Order: sequence, then C-alpha cells, then structure tokens
Amino acid sequence: MKKIITSASLAALSVVSLQAANTTGLTATEQAKPWSVSLSLRGFYDDNYATINAHRSDGVRPDDSFGVDVSPSFSLNFPMDQTLFSAGYTYGVKYYEGRGVDASGHRNPIDQSHLAYAKLIHDFTEDYKLDVSDTFVVAQEAELLTQANQAGVPLTNLMRASGNNIHNIAAINLNGQITRQLGFLAGYSNNLYDYGDPAYQALLNRMEHMITLNLRWQLQPETVGILGYQFGLIDQTSKKSLPGIFVDGVPAYMSPEVRNSRSHYFYVGADHTFNPQFTGSVRVGMQYTEYPNAGEARASGLSFENSNLSPYADANITYNYLPGSTAQLGVKHTRVQTDMLALDQEATTVYAAVNHKITAKLTASLIGQYQIGTLNEFQTSPGATSNSYVENYFLLGANLGYQINQYLKAEAGYNFDRVDSDVQQRSFSRNRIYLGLRASY
Repeated sequence: MKKIITSASLAALSVVSLQAANTTGLTATEQAKPWSVSLSLRGFYDDNYATINAHRSDGVRPDDSFGVDVSPSFSLNFPMDQTLFSAGYTYGVKYYEGRGVDASGHRNPIDQSHLAYAKLIHDFTEDYKLDVSDTFVVAQEAELLTQANQAGVPLTNLMRASGNNIHNIAAINLNGQITRQLGFLAGYSNNLYDYGDPAYQALLNRMEHMITLNLRWQLQPETVGILGYQFGLIDQTSKKSLPGIFVDGVPAYMSPEVRNSRSHYFYVGADHTFNPQFTGSVRVGMQYTEYPNAGEARASGLSFENSNLSPYADANITYNYLPGSTAQLGVKHTRVQTDMLALDQEATTVYAAVNHKITAKLTASLIGQYQIGTLNEFQTSPGATSNSYVENYFLLGANLGYQINQYLKAEAGYNFDRVDSDVQQRSFSRNRIYLGLRASY
C-alpha cells in the first residue's frame, strides 16, 4: 500500500472491460477510473477532548481546545469479469492547540489515526458468491476504534484511549443458492483488539471469533425467511492482571482469561422488499453464553456466574426515498464486552442515519446512536458484584456539504457525545464542531 503502480495499458483495460465487469457497490465515479484520491482539511473546536467527567474527585476537569484536522486518503477499485477488488487507506492527524501535559508530564498535542481496508468479491456462478474483507484501524476515538465505520455496532469502551490502539476486522462469507427456493450463508469473522493505552489492556485486549450459518427460504418473491445459528468465542489476550483485585485485603493477580466466553445464537428472521426503494431485515432469538474460566474468580471472593441466557435481536429498515437521499433505522440487542471490571454487558443499541440531497450541490446528513448497557457481575467493591449498574451512551452527528465544483467540497458539522453511568466519575458530555474543505480527484 506504500506504492501505487499504474500504467496506461492497465487503465485502458479496466475501462474497456467495464461493461462486463463486476461493479458491485461502486459509484459511477468509481467505475469511471480505477483509483481516486482526496484530502480533507478542517478546523475544529472540542470542548472535552479527553472525555473527562466534570466532577472527578481528584480535581481534574475537562479541557477544551481548537485544532486542525488533516486527512488524506486514496482508494483502488479493479472490476474484472467475475471479480471486484477494492482497497483504500485513510490517514488522520489532529493537532490540539490547547492540549496540556498528560499523566507522565509530557505534552502531546497530536493524535494520529490509520484506516486501511481491502475487499474481494468473486462470483463463481450466478448462484454462488464469495466476499473476503479486512479492515485495519489504529485510533484513539472510541467510535472509530470500536465500530470501524460500521453502523449500529455496540461500543465497548466509551471514552478516548490514548496511544496506538488497534482493531483488525477480517471476514469471509459464502452466499449460495442450492435450489430456486433454498439458499444459504456461511461465514466467519475475526476481531482483534490490541490497546496501547495501559488503562484498557487487561480489560479489552482480546480476539473475537464468530461463525455464522444461515438457511434462506424464498417464501414470496419479495420475502426471504431466515433460520440461523452463530457461534461466538471471545479469548482475552492480555497477560496483565485485572485491576482492583484483592485477596484478604491484599492486591492480587487475576488473569483476564476469567472473562473468556462462548456464545451460541439461535434465531429466526426475514428479509423483505416492500418496494424497490424500501427494504427491511429482522433477526430475533436467544443468546446462550458460557464463561468457562469464571470459577477462577472465586479465589478473590467474586461470584462470577458460569453461564447466561439472554435475548438476541438485530433489525433494520432502509428507505431510498429520493434520488441521492437515504434513511436507515435499526436496533440490535446482544452481549458485548466492557471496559469495566465485569464479565460483560447486555446492550441494546438503536441507530439512525439520514442522507438528504437538498439541491444538486447541497447535501445534509444526520446520524444518531443510543446504547444502554447493563453490566454483568460488575465489581462494586473487593469481593462484591452487582447486576444493576447501567450505562447510557448517546451520540449525534450532523454534517452539511456543498459541492463547489467537481473536485472541491465545503463541509461543516457538529458532533455531540454523552455518557450517563451509574459508575462514579464515568459520565461526561462532549461537543465538537468543524469547518473545512475536501478536495477529491
């Protein structure tokens, strides 16, 4: 990805073969040439860049700052007869003019982030298609690091993490049509988290595996029924001790592996096309989770449970209500990890997004997400746990873009984040505004 090698013959070949090529998901601009580059330059104001609680007992208070955000990116798209290969990279650097010294006494006014992806779509036949993808993220902001640009993904850490924190997402899915009515989806995904911030390493460094098997039955021309099963495995990878562990009043080591888990998801659902512009999808069922190493926690007096049965749901609707204008609404309920000393959390996430084309040159977008999570076996004090602690997270983002010409776009936006937690000194509010330009070619 450090060098891009192109030639006139390759570009010509891509254009000539375009009519017969696999162009799944590509825009008209992306189909016109095999590469594109862009540069975003923004000025911003952030009133709580460190996501600090305003009433901390140690006297530390939220700090604000003006700053500059520079983000170059490029993407490649190579459509072939039966195959589409796409790749891209975005680098982000933010300079905070008002950032003070950190806990170690150093002043680091710069945040850097990286997002790289590669995707391969191959049609073996009209009935069998393979998707392979990988996304690699290095970031500090919770929404970018956890979601990696995926709508509706529950957040596991709600606050900023300093340093280089890594999230890698790899996935492979095979879609097949056995008969005219019966089809299937078989897939595997892997999520690797490696936090550079010492505050999160013992609690969130992990590898997550997910195997998916879905049977699809064509109930009606516009409706597909789903019978599905997923198996999830979470393996904690840090060798550090979980924080706040005491035995007989003395600090003690406890392996993060006590939070390892195995989950079985059983669900039914449907995908329905109301009309060419309006589609919906729903999955409902149960999630059975086992904690095979939870018994080891009892050495410190913690009563971590061995298993848990909880509801599972994942539903969304998408409406393309006008040319260039789309609305999406979704909800997901599942068990996810947490950056608190608990086994995990049962979380419900509601998300919505609207992209509206006001005029030929003016567009507006609005995104929102609300998450409520109940901590499972949260340690309230040495040797005591509770299932009644709740955390609420809300984010809102608004953006306005004006296309000055074919290559230049002006952007303005606002982001709001709010955490309300039953855990002391976790709640915070954050407001961010920005104004800038994006050049694309």
